[in-house]
Amino acid sequence: MPFEKGDFLLVDYTVRVKETGNLVDTTDMNTAKQENMYDETRVYGPTLVVLGKGWINQFVEEEIMKMGEGEERTIEVPPDKAYGDRDPNKVKVYSLREFTKRGYEVKVGDIVETESGRGVVKSISGGRVVVDFNHPLAGKVLVYKVKVVRKLADAKEKLLYLAVRHLSIPGEELKVDFDEASKRVTVSLPGKYISRRDLPYAKISLATDILETFKDTVNEVVFQEVIARKTEQSQKS
Repeated sequence: MPFEKGDFLLVDYTVRVKETGNLVDTTDMNTAKQENMYDETRVYGPTLVVLGKGWINQFVEEEIMKMGEGEERTIEVPPDKAYGDRDPNKVKVYSLREFTKRGYEVKVGDIVETESGRGVVKSISGGRVVVDFNHPLAGKVLVYKVKVVRKLADAKEKLLYLAVRHLSIPGEELKVDFDEASKRVTVSLPGKYISRRDLPYAKISLATDILETFKDTVNEVVFQEVIARKTEQSQKS
């Protein structure tokens, strides 16, 4: 049975550049480690995709809506459905002196900021610096290997995976309570994350998403950090 906008799906995916096989993104920890793209701040495993929110490439999302639970599919995304075609007009040449005056010692591969935006230094020769302002994946065909793990139906489970996505904290470390009578959601997280700089913004982002997504059933989102005494069991683990 096809999915619809608003459905909560747990999805596994791996994205590669078709021409080279280079890894672009993955939800699989082992793949990320094997290809030196592991990010210790990221939560790996099936990730939440709410259809219609634009959390995954639109072309891929449209294909996912035709799939079923447990189904796996390989989807090729052409440049015009991904990061667009390469635009030669976005490759610009600057005088090396322009950068040295600003105190920059540029080298090939550096990301620089100019009036045209952020670009990558492609070459330096004869006092000239060539900067490419195209997206690194412009002109590339992307290959998504996607699996719809399952569709979420329970409200508390939906709220938990929303919390995981916004807070970047593993689900087993979070506790989400939903009081239907008071229309209150309480999100409890370990105190060890209190000092994380991005946490305040992440909490605001999560609360905003919950209030928008569950506008008829949730009126209030409460956060609490739990600092617990270490037990002998926890110290062993």
